[in-house]
Amino acid sequence: MSQVAFLNPGKREQTKVANRQAILDAAREVFGELGYETATVRDIIRRTGLAAGTFYNYYRSKEEVFAALADDGAKRFAPILKSLRGKGYSFEDFVHRAISAYFNFIADEHHNWVSGRPAGEPQPHVRGETPEMAAVFAEIRDALAEDIAERKGPFADPDYMAAACIAIARDVGDKMLERRPVDTAGATEFAVTMILGGLKGLPKASG
Repeated sequence: MSQVAFLNPGKREQTKVANRQAILDAAREVFGELGYETATVRDIIRRTGLAAGTFYNYYRSKEEVFAALADDGAKRFAPILKSLRGKGYSFEDFVHRAISAYFNFIADEHHNWVSGRPAGEPQPHVRGETPEMAAVFAEIRDALAEDIAERKGPFADPDYMAAACIAIARDVGDKMLERRPVDTAGATEFAVTMILGGLKGLPKASG
């Protein structure tokens, strides 16, 4: 087997990674400039400089592209969340730090998007759960389960607790991004108060 033939699979994989990244980068720009509802696949393709057939080798619709953007964001946020574990924080402090980190992350992620879009424009939602989003859920659930085991937090189902925390953070975060200016501190305080205030009604661990 020649050296060229040996390298071809690797080069093809590099091309795939580069093409996929070019599509995601172009989609971020297009969604930011035109808005998600107005943007079309054709707009994204034009920005990439790739052939239409190349685009459809990776994604079938702008919905799939947006889901890939969300998955990519979750993948990059997961290490930030993981870094908060094992630091000896109280349950309340962990929740505050995690919510603050999330809101600052999405505000930074959407900086160009938000700066070019009008106030009040709804943020699109991903239909279903991507693999990386599932990994973030598992990270939050495990962190809460550890706190329950160590009797730091409320004695409750960690799956339900994680789902509730994520739902509040997601919806408050979406509303935060609609406002001008984007107030991460105010959104953090509200979401944390809602989460901790709601959890106070749950039973405490005995013993």
